[in-house]
Amino acid sequence: MCICCGSFQVHTQHPLFEGGMCAPCKDRFLDCLFLYDDDGYQSYCSVCSSGGMLLICENPDCTRCYCFECVDTLVGPGTSGRVQAMSNWVCFLCLPFPSSGLLQRRRKWRERLKAFYDRESESPLEMYKTVPVWKREPVRVLSLFGDIGKELTSLGFLESASGSGRLRHLDDVTDVVRRDVEEWGPFDLVYGCTPPLGQACDRPPGWFLFQFHRVLQYSRPRPRSPQPFFWMFVDSLLLTEDDRAVATRFLEADPVTIQDACSGDTRNAVLVWSNIPAVRSRHSALVSREELSLLAEDRKRVKAPTLQPATLVKNCFLPLREYFKYSTELTSSL
Repeated sequence: MCICCGSFQVHTQHPLFEGGMCAPCKDRFLDCLFLYDDDGYQSYCSVCSSGGMLLICENPDCTRCYCFECVDTLVGPGTSGRVQAMSNWVCFLCLPFPSSGLLQRRRKWRERLKAFYDRESESPLEMYKTVPVWKREPVRVLSLFGDIGKELTSLGFLESASGSGRLRHLDDVTDVVRRDVEEWGPFDLVYGCTPPLGQACDRPPGWFLFQFHRVLQYSRPRPRSPQPFFWMFVDSLLLTEDDRAVATRFLEADPVTIQDACSGDTRNAVLVWSNIPAVRSRHSALVSREELSLLAEDRKRVKAPTLQPATLVKNCFLPLREYFKYSTELTSSL
């Protein structure tokens, strides 16, 4: 039986808890798996992927949430009310014992989650196994052209914008060779972008793409390495249609359009290529080629103030909390 909705049309097994999943619940679970709210917690129930009012795990190293219906149905009637009355509730994936009523945590659920994603997801990108909190290390970042120190600091990944040696920012990589990157690294995250619209630049937008791809190859870990390695390239709608096609082919990933969630202003929009989980999901705007061209022309004509690319994609880095050490004391600005 599907533990998410009660259907008897079981398609696969739930990766986190004992029980089945029907096909529609499986699709919803994949869509919502790594989606986070602005408060730094996951946006949907870890059992059924429903939204709304959720119970939040108060273990500072956990970001998971659970809906009232799943807790009351699977753990026991009235459990959600008792959890609300607790001062420091620890969730079902963090508790030392595996069973809570009918809700039973799977053994080696991190391995099962990776196998589930790799098997069921339509994404061509492999998912890295999430890392237990006691094994997480600070993230090591190579930031090309645009500096993401401020954003990663506000999310708790860096102690300061300088990163205490964990962040290396380069505006010009023309003379950078493989030996340089190997001496500076290894890196866990490589970020690059085209300049914000309106910023003076003496290089064509395509230069930033090709230089990013070149340095990215220098930064990758050895084949079959278990080391989680993430990358992101952000275009402020400056690349030509041909350049975007080249980016998709070279980076082996389709782009998504992300816009300013606060204002909804489409003039503050960027194209993002990345292997970070959940960047490509049904919650990212999928814009047609024609709409994208019109949007780019409109931005150039209006010349309105635009946000920095890193500001627009800041929350896309939140899934990295499943892999790297972060401080909850530095996330108050979320």
